[in-house]
Amino acid sequence: MIEPIGNQYVIARPVYSANNLSISEHSEMRAEESSQLKYCKSQANCSTQKAKKIALSLFPIASWLPAYHIKEWLLSDIVSGISTGLVAVLQGLAFALLVTVPPSYGLYAAFFPVLVYFFLGTSKHISVGPFPVLSMMVGAVVVKLTPSESTAALEISNSSMSNDSSTDEHKVMVAATVTVLSGIIQLLLGVLQVGFMVIYLSESLISGFTTAAAVHVLVSQLKFMLQLTVPAHTDPFSIFKVLNSVFTQIEKTNIADLVTSLIILVIVFVVKEINQRYKAKLPVPIPIELIMTVIATGVSYGFDFENRFKVAVVGEMKRGFQPPITPDTQIFQETIGDSFSIAIVGFVVAFSVASVYSLKYDYPIDGNQELIALGLSNIFSGSFKGFAGSTALSRSGVQESTGGKTQIAGILSAIIVLIVILALGFLLEPLQKSVLAALALGNLKGMLMQFTEIRRLWRKDKYDCLIWIMTFIFAIVLGLGLGLAASVAFQLLTIVFRTQL
Repeated sequence: MIEPIGNQYVIARPVYSANNLSISEHSEMRAEESSQLKYCKSQANCSTQKAKKIALSLFPIASWLPAYHIKEWLLSDIVSGISTGLVAVLQGLAFALLVTVPPSYGLYAAFFPVLVYFFLGTSKHISVGPFPVLSMMVGAVVVKLTPSESTAALEISNSSMSNDSSTDEHKVMVAATVTVLSGIIQLLLGVLQVGFMVIYLSESLISGFTTAAAVHVLVSQLKFMLQLTVPAHTDPFSIFKVLNSVFTQIEKTNIADLVTSLIILVIVFVVKEINQRYKAKLPVPIPIELIMTVIATGVSYGFDFENRFKVAVVGEMKRGFQPPITPDTQIFQETIGDSFSIAIVGFVVAFSVASVYSLKYDYPIDGNQELIALGLSNIFSGSFKGFAGSTALSRSGVQESTGGKTQIAGILSAIIVLIVILALGFLLEPLQKSVLAALALGNLKGMLMQFTEIRRLWRKDKYDCLIWIMTFIFAIVLGLGLGLAASVAFQLLTIVFRTQL
């Protein structure tokens, strides 16, 4: 007790005997236990207010949809949804090549996740669906578990690959099963409220890993741009084996595919640079992917490129949806490690992009709820023969830059994909696979430009710079799965060194 005496204060403490001190301690402990018991009871009690809070946390749509401003937002969301949907169609087809499944299955991966995220996601601006890094990681697993693709001695031409229905069915099953398993992992992490742990992967690690993944994507698309028969490799040093296979048979290049893909690639890079530099003056970004796809499809069909120049085309696009599948539990056992890597990378990328937009437009996002939303999106997508998704930076950029205000734009983009699946897919059948490969590479510019991070990190923090460089090397040399594990271990090692020094 503090008692004032004149201009001074005297602290008066009661004098306890050993017995009285013991009684006082027990009283304080009982009071603390009582308060903890009351807190537990308050948490366990069910009330209307608590039930409403839980419902709003699990279904964020219930909080923002009733407050939707139709007059101010609807037109912007419609424009954004149409633009994003057209990009999603083309990216779905292009990224399906990375998974080594027929392009039509990319449309399922661009459609189903959007539906689930509309109800469960907390970000208003990201566009969920195929992402090149994840597609590459899923493709590596598909190649590893497909005997006809993993045996280097057995070569299958790219043009006949889509015609081998049994091989395609097996690839689709592997991709779908891995997607479902990665979705289950994300869902469990979200339910257990451990999403915060994943966020501690450093920015430099994510940057180095995605840059290395972009290089893997670049190398993987060379066989489509040149139309070469390249055996698949998934073991360490696989990227060098693929490059060796490409250069040893470079004389077999299909000139028509090479010229077409280079023209597409140059035009896409130039127009994307224009979009970036003059984004403040342009009402909407120039939809260069759509324009080039329409032109390339028309030219290929009009001049009969498939028969005259023997180019590889998209081929038959099945209308409608495929029946849902039951995941193969045997594949579960063989791919648990790969699926965990896919789950982590998918969430980290999506949460990073969502965080940027949440800070820009000042609204909260929930990491655990994002895990639940992405997990259920992947489970749903994999069940209907889609493949793992996250958010593509370019597609989310289109949704935000064209005026998207909410996930109403996302659901409208899914409707555009739905129209293509049900009615317009056949129009894309003459499209060259080399064009899709060029479009896929056109979306890597942002990730490849992350090489400039090395200089900034060196000036800012030598340890972060070292993490970036080693992560890039690990992912290039060991592959994406083992590379990510080695990179996380190296980051933890740097923490030990920082602590000791």
